Amino acid sequence: MLGIIGAMPEEVEKLKEEMTESQVVTVAGMDFYHGKIGGKEVVVVRSGVGKVNAGVCVQILIDRFHVNSVVNTGIAGSLRAEINIGDMVLSTDAVQHDVDATVFGYQPGQIPQLGTVSFKADETLRKTARECCLKVNPEIGVYEGRVLTGDQFISGKTKKRWLVDTFQGACAEMEGAAIAQAAFLNKVPFLIVRAISDKADDSAAMDYAEFERKAIVHSMNLIMELIKVCS
Repeated sequence: MLGIIGAMPEEVEKLKEEMTESQVVTVAGMDFYHGKIGGKEVVVVRSGVGKVNAGVCVQILIDRFHVNSVVNTGIAGSLRAEINIGDMVLSTDAVQHDVDATVFGYQPGQIPQLGTVSFKADETLRKTARECCLKVNPEIGVYEGRVLTGDQFISGKTKKRWLVDTFQGACAEMEGAAIAQAAFLNKVPFLIVRAISDKADDSAAMDYAEFERKAIVHSMNLIMELIKVCS
């Protein structure tokens, strides 16, 4: 069974509308919609914004609903010139860019004692998602790359440059790597799907509102197709 996480109401509203035989279970202030989409059993939930909400959400999906894979859908800021607003990024791996234990000899973004700097996404999920996206969103670009996560909205060129130079990220957002860490700890396959809503620079606040709606539409097209072939 697939668990689908969005950070904001707009990201999961369409999925809830498509759901049948649904039951709502509220845990830790989050409403988990358990039902069927296209005849496939899924759980859809809005985690809320930020790493703590995201990590808690994954643990509940695993413990309470016994999902066997997790997909996190949402929007992000592009960190690469070729990845434009409206395009899609599928995670190869994820790093928490605001983790800094370098004074103890760890790499930037590395969480002490976990034995890894980044959390690798499931290759099968990523390959399937790419095929689905090319099918249902032929007008946009589909990229694969590292998702960077931190409890901050990236909207300045200096910080964007540092993220690219330090982590070689494809996009930046606020939940994905926390979801990845929770999935890693539980040995559950995951994928982060990010539609690009801004360029993560000085224009980010201006771009965000204008392009958020289209980004969410592209994400939902992809997730609906992914449910058909994965659940």
